[in-house]
This record gives sequence, structure tokens and C-alpha cells, in this order.
Amino acid sequence: MKEFTFCELREKEVINVADGKKLGRVFDASFSSGKITGLMVPGDKKFFKSVSGSDCIFIPWPCVLKIGGDVILVDLNNNTKPCCIEGR
Repeated sequence: MKEFTFCELREKEVINVADGKKLGRVFDASFSSGKITGLMVPGDKKFFKSVSGSDCIFIPWPCVLKIGGDVILVDLNNNTKPCCIEGR
């Protein structure tokens, strides 16, 4: 498996393969015990803010299918709820 820096990840567009929607670019990552647990993207702010009051989407690492040259493919399949990160 190829290794990526955070700077490389945040340059890539995140696409949900479940519905083909662009979720935006990675702006933060979550770690636990030195391992990545997920990525945060802005998502569709108008939709998610009106539904949940939050302004980002947490993508669990197991939902990341493929990291390519230009995009990160994820499969949310309506199982991931938007999250809000305090202080953002």
C-alpha cells in the first residue's frame, strides 16, 4: 500500500461512490493510537447544516475504498452521519 502525507491527501477531491457526489477536499484527519481512524471533509454545507446543524462529514477509514492520483473514493452508503468538530 502506498503511503501518503496529509498534504497529499488534502489536495485530492473526495467522491462518494454510493451516489457519485463530490464531498470536497480533506481538511482534517482523525487518529487513535497512532493510526488513522477517519477523514473530515466539508460536504454539502447547505444540506447537512440544515439537517444536522453541523458543517463537516466524518468518513471512517474503512469507508475509504481507493486513493488515486487525483481523487479519494469512499463508500458512505448512507451509513455515515455528519459530525461537527468543536472549534471549527
